Amino acid sequence: MTTTNEKTAKPEIVLDATKPTTILVVDDNETVRMSMGAVLRSNKYRVTEAANVSDALHRIDREPFDVLLCDLHMPGAGDGYTVVSAMRHKNPAAITLVFTGFPALEEAMNAILLQADEVLVKPMEPTALLALIRGKLQNRRVRAATNTERVASILERDAEATISHWLSRVENDDELTVVTLTKEQRTGHLPKLFQELVHRLRVPRSLGTKQPSAAAVLHGRVRQTQGYTFPMIVEESRILQVSIFHTLQNNLATVDFSLLLIDVMTIADEVDSQLKQTLISFAEHKTEAAA
Repeated sequence: MTTTNEKTAKPEIVLDATKPTTILVVDDNETVRMSMGAVLRSNKYRVTEAANVSDALHRIDREPFDVLLCDLHMPGAGDGYTVVSAMRHKNPAAITLVFTGFPALEEAMNAILLQADEVLVKPMEPTALLALIRGKLQNRRVRAATNTERVASILERDAEATISHWLSRVENDDELTVVTLTKEQRTGHLPKLFQELVHRLRVPRSLGTKQPSAAAVLHGRVRQTQGYTFPMIVEESRILQVSIFHTLQNNLATVDFSLLLIDVMTIADEVDSQLKQTLISFAEHKTEAAA
């Protein structure tokens, strides 16, 4: 007779002995990363290291991993939860082990809710850590894949709808419609902007990092010849952020909430960075035209 537990038990994953086990080590402390990486490599594991959340998300997006070893504080309390959730979304079968120097019941409960496999306390004895990893891998089971989406995927998929929403708001703005333009003239800069924004979300860099945008520079020159003013450029950029967040609002059922905050911050940083470059280009072209 088959029991209920036997019916609902998830199948184990059979490890391929011909492939090295891949481990992602995430910690903002270089000494910890190097020492942990050395121990793991000496035991034939293939190790990738990440120094912060952005680097870890980039690694997770680009390659599969069998195990995640992640600090909870990098440096903010709970930064590791973002990494755990990303790994769960991208590699549902990966073993996730989080470690902290400040154990607390609340942290442990949060990790459990995010499906971390275990919370470890620093410092970790190498032999015990290796034994834990082996045991978890041997008993690894298939997890159901999540139906959540990264913000980058949503914006890439709904770029056309977002641009249409932006255009409808712009065409009802008395300040912006003072200048008469065709639809193509209004929206010509947006497809490239969305490409750069999606790329920024998928290949994170620190907030505030300067990245030249030829499209933003060209947009400034074009808007100057079309008769725009500084306030008009700022206003259309503001409406763009509103339209982007409107798209995210329409996708709340699938958006990955654990990464939503950092993605929203990245969107604001990227749009503002492009706005600054557009304004500088606008001013330079205006000076050239006057000369």
